[in-house]
Amino acid sequence: MSTRKAIFITGGGSGIGRAIAEYFAGRGWFVGLGDVDAAGMQETQARIGDAGHGGFSFAHRFDVRDRAAWDTALSAFSTAAGGRIDVVANNAGIPLGGALDTNTTEEIERCLDINLKGVLFGAQAALPHLKKTAPGSCLLNTASAAGLYGTSGASVYSATKFGVRAITEALDAEWAEHGVKVRDLMPGFIDTPLIDKTPNQATNESIRTRVIEGGLEITPVLEVAQAAWDAVHGERLHTLVGKTARRAAFASRWMPGRMRKRARASSRPLGH
Repeated sequence: MSTRKAIFITGGGSGIGRAIAEYFAGRGWFVGLGDVDAAGMQETQARIGDAGHGGFSFAHRFDVRDRAAWDTALSAFSTAAGGRIDVVANNAGIPLGGALDTNTTEEIERCLDINLKGVLFGAQAALPHLKKTAPGSCLLNTASAAGLYGTSGASVYSATKFGVRAITEALDAEWAEHGVKVRDLMPGFIDTPLIDKTPNQATNESIRTRVIEGGLEITPVLEVAQAAWDAVHGERLHTLVGKTARRAAFASRWMPGRMRKRARASSRPLGH
């Protein structure tokens, strides 16, 4: 088995996944990327190489909704990494906004399949590999501040992120006997290309526009990468990232009544 630690990251072709890849590569880790966006993964690999870490990355195009494809991807990465995987980052995800009655069946199923089922499939596929490098290996899930309190205009997305939070808590207990850590990140709005997308098919208004209109903070993506490093190496189960996430966590715990009033007052859904 190689002595160089290895991390496999889904959604590694852009945004948070790319930032995590660059951060870990910069600290000497072998980085594996999984995404449906082959061009994006090539760009991430080029950025890693330009930073002086060429040769220490791997890319495999696959869809996290495909359970069998997960096994193929992780087996290929393990071979490339010298027989070890220390961290699997379940990061792939998509946004979905708009009032529930305006979301199409296709939109709902796609969000559930990628954001929730993809995480479950990734966890199943990762466990045999993470057992080999335990203790100290880690499954790192990307949840969201939307998993702290249900977000008006994003009920489906919130449901998936509450689910990711629950998966993290359940597997933290379930996998303790194997010495495998399970952690998650709970970021607010992060400055990535994802925030420039429209929340659903029925609107041309970007998520970034709504965030700015609402006076909310947009957190630099580097903060998420740093949080990922700390989560993998620390003991905190849920890692909040950004002021928006920290404020939501505080309010939902200590001022639930006020949180409910604020949610109702700002209830114009993303996509309207």
